[in-house]
Parts: sequence; C-alpha cells; structure tokens
Amino acid sequence: MFSLSRSVKHFTGYTFVSRVTVLRVEIYHFCLQGNVEASLTMFENALLSDPRQKPYLWQRGLSLYYANRFAEGAVQFREDVAVNPNDTEESIWCFICEARVQGVENARKQFLEVGQDRRPVMQKAYKLFKDGGDPNMLVNEFKDGEPYEIFYAYLYAGLYHEAEGNAEDAKSAILAACRTPYGLRSGDYMASLAKVHCKCRGWEL
Repeated sequence: MFSLSRSVKHFTGYTFVSRVTVLRVEIYHFCLQGNVEASLTMFENALLSDPRQKPYLWQRGLSLYYANRFAEGAVQFREDVAVNPNDTEESIWCFICEARVQGVENARKQFLEVGQDRRPVMQKAYKLFKDGGDPNMLVNEFKDGEPYEIFYAYLYAGLYHEAEGNAEDAKSAILAACRTPYGLRSGDYMASLAKVHCKCRGWEL
C-alpha cells in the first residue's frame, strides 16, 4: 500500500507530473514536518482542481485519521479499496477509522475484505483486525523476522491496541516500532507515519 512507486503506478485521472508534485508536497508536510493540517490543506486544494483524484489519495485518509476526522477517513479508504481491491493496509485503516466512530464490534461487522497480501506479516495483521485476537502474538511471531516484518508487527499491534482503546499498550508497541532498525533508517512512508503518530499523541521518542 504505502510506497511512492505504488502510488504513481496505480494513479490515473491526472498527469504524472502533477501526481509527483502532490506526493512531494504531502511527504514534506506529513512525513518530514509532521504537519497533519498542512497535509490536509494540500489534499483539499488538489481535489478542488480535480475531484477524480480522490479514490487514489490513500495518504489523505491517514491525515484525516490523525486530524480526528475518522468518518471522512473511512470514506477515503473505502473509495480507495473500491479501485484497488487487494490493498490490505487500506482495509485495516478503514476498520481503524470506523472503530473510532462506531466501536470495534460494529466496525468488524462491515470489515472490508480484500485479496491476500504477499507479505506474511500483513496477512497475519489483516486476520488480527478482521477476526480479533491478541496483538502480542503478531509481535511474537515476527520478532525474529525480516527488519520490515518486525517494524510492521509492532506498528499494527500498536494500532490494534489503539482501536481497542488500550492507550498504554498502543504507546509501547508504536514506540517499539519507531525504535526498530527499520523504523529508524528506512525510507518507508509508514516508518514516518509511526513517528507522526507519536508526535500527535505527545509521546517522546
């Protein structure tokens, strides 16, 4: 889900140059500055110029979540899954948004089913959010995995805890994700997101 190359490859409806410009500005505001509101302003201006962009702006859904605009975030992710029906992470983020509005049980009843992710860690994360379970088992299963698997296991365990309302467990897991080698050194959008998450929650890295 969350890669620059994927976004450009799957984006249609406006020019390659304008898409790259939008991404660069968004990455600056959200990833480098942690400025959620500036990120959202950029997206809203982009949609005013071309509303056809909306289903492809998964980054907007993330900014909406951190702006506490959960219902709008859920709509964004549902629209994206409609055009990209194999995106595990957007299905999970839709659930996370809807859980904040409707509660976990109701959100799970309308969980967006998607195709199987090629990454084992995301297959297990998807099952965790879809069916419920113990997020610590996700962390334990991948504690000796590839660097990205360790990071993603901690991140999604933390997000699961947050959806369940377990703030301290969420804090512990997401801080751990940020402190993994992958979280510290990779250029992955989600590594930046984990840091933004901490900033928005007032957690010191």
